[in-house]
Amino acid sequence: MDKLPLVKRHHQLFLPLYPIAFEAFDLSGYDLVLSNKSGFCHGVITPPETLHICYCLTPTRFLWNYNAYVKREGVGNLIRVPLTPVVHYLRLWDRLAADRVDHFISISNAIRHRVEKYYRRDSEIIYPPVKMDYLKPSQERDSYFLIVSRLIPYKRIDLAVQAFNELGLPLVIIGDGRDRAQLEAMARSNVTFLGRISTEEVQKYLSHCRAFVFSGLEDFGIAPVEALAAGRPVIAYAGGGALDTVKEGISGTFFYPQTVEALVETVRGFNDSQYDPQQIVQEAKRFDVSVFKERIGAFIQEKWDQHQARQSVT
Repeated sequence: MDKLPLVKRHHQLFLPLYPIAFEAFDLSGYDLVLSNKSGFCHGVITPPETLHICYCLTPTRFLWNYNAYVKREGVGNLIRVPLTPVVHYLRLWDRLAADRVDHFISISNAIRHRVEKYYRRDSEIIYPPVKMDYLKPSQERDSYFLIVSRLIPYKRIDLAVQAFNELGLPLVIIGDGRDRAQLEAMARSNVTFLGRISTEEVQKYLSHCRAFVFSGLEDFGIAPVEALAAGRPVIAYAGGGALDTVKEGISGTFFYPQTVEALVETVRGFNDSQYDPQQIVQEAKRFDVSVFKERIGAFIQEKWDQHQARQSVT
């Protein structure tokens, strides 16, 4: 597919070819295949003697949440009408391709539920690795709340901006994206946009904020865990991966439903002095790279031993 014209600039046009491309891989001669999926890679075809484990970031989102996806991306009828039968075909392929996987791993409880619903498969939860050795808590505190994110629609940064417009409290937003101009236009003077900054600067802002604000619905969410590793509590929407990473009253608090009003009420009642930075750091260690390596290594070894035992019987 790399040789096809325009494929690297307009890869969406080539969606019907992705299943064919992945099925074309020759994986004969491999003992183990580990696919890392949010799209089509779980559809590779492996020989009977090969063990295939899929680390599932999510069942293909634009297929199984199609209506919300086209609405969020502003896809008009001119594109949506011819796209609908293509999505239908891809959804059928995606479901059947899941049967080729021997074992699924999910990155959170939310993804485990989706794997069960869409693929009718059980899965083990192994959280993604979060690099946190560069993050350290600080004794100093500032008055601002913090967001670190790409500025795109589904992150719901607009919700946080509107909430802090009403609150009048300082909010610092780190990151860039196609929504930045629109968000800056709606923000009042208490909301500051820093764009992209260095890792060292991000670390400083994380460790000095009153709290990290996480207003979107994510499959897991790396940035809140990084805030925890810096010893700061998280104010998160009560959904998705945040339900795995944040513990109410220990490492943060939740707001629900996903509205400006709910976030405003939660921030007004928030008291960062009730949280122990060292306890928060301990919570973050559940997601460290070393934990991921240990857990996924043990899972693969267990499934490989079972696979070998079945092969010797047959």
